[in-house]
Amino acid sequence: MSDKPEGEQAEAPPKSKKMLIMIIAAVVVLAIAGGGGWFFLSKGDEDEDEEVHQVEKKGPPQYMSLESMTANLADPGGEKMIQVVVTLELSDAKAPDKVKDYVPAIRADALMLLTQSTSEELLTKEGKERLADDIFAEASRHFVDEDPREARKEEAAPKDKKKKKKKKKKADNPIVGVFFSSFIIQ
Repeated sequence: MSDKPEGEQAEAPPKSKKMLIMIIAAVVVLAIAGGGGWFFLSKGDEDEDEEVHQVEKKGPPQYMSLESMTANLADPGGEKMIQVVVTLELSDAKAPDKVKDYVPAIRADALMLLTQSTSEELLTKEGKERLADDIFAEASRHFVDEDPREARKEEAAPKDKKKKKKKKKKADNPIVGVFFSSFIIQ
């Protein structure tokens, strides 16, 4: 009936079985990889959704400018001076009321840090960032017991259960950041 010998017809079915097994194996591997990827990605999305939800509750950022501060720098000879205006970024609309009572102490802390700095340090970007971090730490100590710089480092680190516990404690700190509105060295 057929022009081909029986031996050739017998070989065709094993090739199709091999192909079918390879296709099924590929589908299974892709399904496992897709399921694993979805599992890990969905776990991160839940944490991000919670963070976004918390940010939405807070509303737009609030800022509080402190009065201009002038101080002598710690340069040899004492000839250099700095005039700076510090602006505090606050956590929410209620934060200015919390911070207002501590403004004299925060200004005093900032002035102490300014008088310990040299013009050479403060002329660099890193020096200004370090001063802003130090002012942030000194201002925050009026509201939290831990060093807020450590909390910032933990935020940059991978998420774990310890971080979530510290985050709750950090939530009491109405100060989120420190910026310079004016920065003059003479």
